[in-house]
Order: sequence, then structure tokens, then C-alpha cells
Amino acid sequence: MMSDPQNHYRTLFSNCIKTKNLKLGRALHSHLIKTAFILDTFFTNRLIQIYTKCNSLDCAQHIFDDLKFKNAHSWNTMIAAYSEMGRFKNARRLLDEMPEPNLVSYNSIISSLGRNGLYKEAINFFRGIQKRNQNVTLMDEFTVVGLANACASLAALELLRQVHGASIVMGLDFNVVVCNALVDSYGKCGLPESSYCIFSRMEEKNVVSWTSVMVAYVRASRLEDACRIFSQIPVNNAVSWTALITGLAQNGEGERALSYFRKMQDEGVIANDITYVSALSACADLAVIGRGRQIHCRVIRVRSSSVFDNVFVVNALIDMYSKCGEMTSSMRLFERLETKDIVTWNSLITGFSQNGQGQASLAIFSKMAEENVRPNEVTFLGVLSACSHSGLESEGLRYFEMMGKKFGLTPRSDHYAILVDLLGRKNRLTEALEVIEKSRNGSEHIGMWGSLLATSRAHGNLELATRAAEALFELEPENTGRYVMLSNTYATAGRWDEAERIRRAMDEMELKKEAGCSWIELKDARYMFVAEDMFQPKLDDIRELIRNLVKQMKGDDELNVHFVSELSLV
Repeated sequence: MMSDPQNHYRTLFSNCIKTKNLKLGRALHSHLIKTAFILDTFFTNRLIQIYTKCNSLDCAQHIFDDLKFKNAHSWNTMIAAYSEMGRFKNARRLLDEMPEPNLVSYNSIISSLGRNGLYKEAINFFRGIQKRNQNVTLMDEFTVVGLANACASLAALELLRQVHGASIVMGLDFNVVVCNALVDSYGKCGLPESSYCIFSRMEEKNVVSWTSVMVAYVRASRLEDACRIFSQIPVNNAVSWTALITGLAQNGEGERALSYFRKMQDEGVIANDITYVSALSACADLAVIGRGRQIHCRVIRVRSSSVFDNVFVVNALIDMYSKCGEMTSSMRLFERLETKDIVTWNSLITGFSQNGQGQASLAIFSKMAEENVRPNEVTFLGVLSACSHSGLESEGLRYFEMMGKKFGLTPRSDHYAILVDLLGRKNRLTEALEVIEKSRNGSEHIGMWGSLLATSRAHGNLELATRAAEALFELEPENTGRYVMLSNTYATAGRWDEAERIRRAMDEMELKKEAGCSWIELKDARYMFVAEDMFQPKLDDIRELIRNLVKQMKGDDELNVHFVSELSLV
């Protein structure tokens, strides 16, 4: 016979809640009814908790309704359960019925609204609480965390400062959880210095604190500060490594991102799927297919399940291979992936488009329609680009019209820029200009004027080339490429005085054209070659190799003379 049945029940309830064992919970429910313990509010609350943890809210509600002596814990358990499930109408109904709501009740709803992306609703709910309590600030540490996260997601800096100030005035405990939330929130609002100010005053810091302040600098594109913070973290984990690698990749620092990725592997830190996605993104931006393939192999080797179980990783692989020009690999991955999302389709459509395979791109779009996948704005960027690059004028115009009429999508400035390019390539320059003039904010869109300048130059239309260039000079006065393009247009037309005038204007503005360059990838290293670069570290080796190639060449002596003369310029 049990010496302490109540203690035995407590143990059973704890184990049942921890393991979410619904079958055991029902057995306990039956036993409580037989032993009359169902009348005990403590045990009934625990039973309600079991059903809520097992997502059996109807059973939990039934027990709650039958409970004669409800306490605050009874109400809060049900309110929290409905809130966590996103059933806010039920939660609000119970809150209105609750005799004396408390902060636990309010915090459950605020935090759950935030987790469900209902940030404005979370803030409005908080304001409603204050009005209900006659504008007396009702808030604790949990409220601060929930509100800070909502403010950060909305970039509501002023409200965040008010919440922060109120918590100071109220003398709340700025524990590590509260401070971490504030550090992260100020970072998301674009104030890394405020994040660092809070961080530097924290008596207790954990890896979340360090990572949050580092990410605050990353979001502000202050990468040197981010790397400095990273180097000071006592113990880096996969999250902190991934945060830095992702930040570097997103800010165009692909080489550094891959360098940190290698260091992460060397230190034995196990990468996660987000790490691989970021590293593959860096490979895509750099078009270094060798390193991309190495990461692909590593993903296959270290993942416990198939790579095709994670659509995000496969999407990153498709994007990487596409940007490296390896569309065969992209297509194989696409075909093997059973559960595709819109990014999967867009990546392949854009990949074929960027690699000059317009018909293949449109074929994928047709297949997408056959499978009843609804396209979005990004899809049509790829489709229109495919039509433009492949000279498919009528198809491009048809797809542009299809955006609005069939799918209810509003074309953005980028879509109009491609339409300008599409018309311009077919020498329909007047119509291209009309597109710019009629589109929303078209006169201020660099992409549209850039397309018109390029196509006007290609067709020798000096008038429109000049107009487009003048618009671009106003929009981006330091872009030397625009001046050079207009100067070359005048030179091609024999207008040497005008060409010289543009060159003089560049000199007066101290604008320098960036030297052209190319690069190759060899043994995990990237070698860049800049035009007329006399300081190339491998210059002597390059010259020697070319001399040997010239010696080995057979055939026309004149051809050899030509290569020797070219060699003198290297």
C-alpha cells in the first residue's frame, strides 16, 4: 500500500507531462474520478495541463468547465494553452471571464501573439491592459521580453525606448533574459551602439548575449566590429559561428564567410543546415563551384538524413550550381526533390534565364503552372528576364500582362526595368521610354534608365542615350560606367568633341573607371587578374608559361609573331 498517495500522484503527473503520454494521462484521469481526487483543484489543474500539453484542448476545456473551485492557475493554464495554439478568441473569452486576471494571464497572450507574428496585436493588447487598469503600468520582466520582441519585429524604436524606460523606472530585474531581449531588439532597430551599451553593463553574459550583440553589428553592416566581438566570445557554438558566416555572406563578404566556415570545421564545431545554406550562398555569389561541390559532399556525408529532407539546403544547392553555370546539376537536384516550394521553382527558372537558356526557363514555368503552383513577383522577374535575353519579345509582353490579369500581381520597378530592356533590344526605344514615363517612380529608377542607356547605345540612338545618361548622372553621379558608356556612344557616332567633353567632366570630378578583371578558381584558391596590372604576384611565372606555350606552338610564323608581340604587353 502506498504510504503517500498524493506524492505518488505528483510523480506520475510530472512524468506524464514531461513525456506527453496521453494514454497515461487518460488512465490517471479515470483513476482520479474513482478516488474522488478529481475534486482536488491541484490534481485537476495538473490533469488540465496534461491534456493541453498533448494538444487535447477539448478534453482540457471539459475538465476545466467541470472544476468547481478554479484558482488563478486553472484559468492561466487554459489561457496559455489556447494562446500557444493560436486560438486567441478562446483565450480572450476566458480572460474576460476570469474573475481577477493577472500578469501571467496577460503575458501568455502577449508572448503567443508575438510568436505567431501578430506583433501589432501584441502591442495593442498591452495598451488595452493599461487602459483597463486606469493607465497604471502593469508589467514585469516577462512582459518586457514579449514587448521588446514585438517592437523589434516592427522596428518600433520609440515604443521600445518607452518600454525600456518604464522597466527602469519600475525597478524591474534586468536579468540575462531581459537584457538579451533588449540587446537583440535594439540591434534589429538599427542601433548597435545601444545594444552594446546594454551588453557591456550585463553582470552575467551567455553565448546568446555575445551572439546578439555581434548580430546587431552585422545588421548595421559593421562587419569589423562584428568580427571583433566574435573573437572575444569565450566559447563559440554553432549558432554564433552561423550568425557571423551568414552576416558576412549577406553583406557581400563571401571570401571571408568561407574562411570562417573553414575555421569552424577546423575547430570541430558541427555545422547546421543554416550554416550550409549561408556557405553555399557565399559560393554562389563568388561563382566558385569547386568549393560549392565540397560543401555539397560534406552535407551528404554528415547529415543523419537525406539532403532532400531539407528544402532550404536543396534550394541553396540549386542556386549555387545555377550561378556557377552548372544547370545540369541544378536540374538533377530539382527533379529529385519531392516537396518543392516557390523558391525551388524560382531558383531554377532564374538559373536558366541567367545562363541564356530562355526556352528552358519558360518550360519550367509551364511545368510550374501544370502543377498548380502559384507564381509570385520573383517568378516573373526570371520569366521576363528569360524572354529579354532570348529575344522573345511577344512572349515577354504576354507574360507581363499575365502578371496582373491572371495572378493579380502588381509589377514592381524591377519588372518594368526588364520590360524596358526587352523593348530596347528590339529597337522599340520610344515605347521603352514611354514605359519609364508611365510607370510608378520610373523617372527615379536607376535600372530602367540603365536599360534604356544600354539599348540606345547598342542601336546608336544618341538622343535617347543622352537623355538616359543625363537622368543617371542625377541619380548616381559617381558611377563612372555611365559616363564611359555615353562617351563611347558619342565616339562610335564620330562625335569626338562630345566624347572628349564627357571624359573631361570625369577628370574634373576625379572619377576613375574601375579596371576590368577576371578570375579563376584553383585548388580552393581564387586568383584575380586585373587589366594592365604590373604588380601581379605571379607575373614572372605567367610570363614564363606564355613563353613556353609560344615555343611549343606550331604553324604560321605570323601567328607566333603576334603572340610574342602580345606577350610584351603582359
